[in-house]
Amino acid sequence: MTAASFTGSDTWLVALDVDGTILLEDETMSPGVPAAIGRLRDAGHIVTLATGRSWGGTRPHLESLGLEPEYVVCSNGAVTMRRVGDDWERWHVETFDPSQVLGLLGERLPDARYMVETGTGERLFTEHIEDWMLANGRQVAFGELSAQPVSRVVVVAPGQDEDYFHQLVAEVGLNEVTYAIGWTAWLDIAPQGVDKGTALARVRERLGHASHRVLVAGDGRNDLGMFGWSLAGGGRAVAMGQAPDVVKETAGEVTATVEEGGLALALDSLLVAAR
Repeated sequence: MTAASFTGSDTWLVALDVDGTILLEDETMSPGVPAAIGRLRDAGHIVTLATGRSWGGTRPHLESLGLEPEYVVCSNGAVTMRRVGDDWERWHVETFDPSQVLGLLGERLPDARYMVETGTGERLFTEHIEDWMLANGRQVAFGELSAQPVSRVVVVAPGQDEDYFHQLVAEVGLNEVTYAIGWTAWLDIAPQGVDKGTALARVRERLGHASHRVLVAGDGRNDLGMFGWSLAGGGRAVAMGQAPDVVKETAGEVTATVEEGGLALALDSLLVAAR
């Protein structure tokens, strides 16, 4: 079978993390990734993104890669976008009441910087947060963050490390939410039971796609949900070479680092296997 002869039953659903998987730390593309994605797209496979980024931070990379999937997973699974003609709609949004979480964290981290993303995509923040798109956001007092349901809470505490955040989560008992700790000093909190895997499960079902023809790739703890989901259905889960040990151990396979173009190697394996 050649790449050009794929039928619907042969098609793979490929969902990719962005930071540390597609992108290097300076936001340039990992070596070989745009070309590898293009080969999969041109062979008829469905290639989409599943990222912790909001839609505003996701769309430019989707477009630069020349991807036009029907669905894109953002905000660690809390937001799924759907293409409607040449535009996009917020197809499925999960929200929760952030008041209890913010109250607990505010007591422990009064000097941290906080941001919430509402169900409509608006971003409210207490102070400027580096590396987050806040151009269309609004600075508010801490108390206003809890005024309405939100799809995510982000806490940035410079000077703290991952171990501190794990300890903090255990102490305050964040059992009504799902959380992920980033590779910088930030905590990303989503509605309970929501992650990239739950969103992709909804997308796969809507597309009517076979569960064993799924490949997901990522490098962070926020990718664990989609790794487990893909493997449970008989699909593939690829961890980047620089990922933490727990991520590598959860994945079904490990590729090279993002600097070495590990994602491109993993994606090309789909076409090689089909020849």
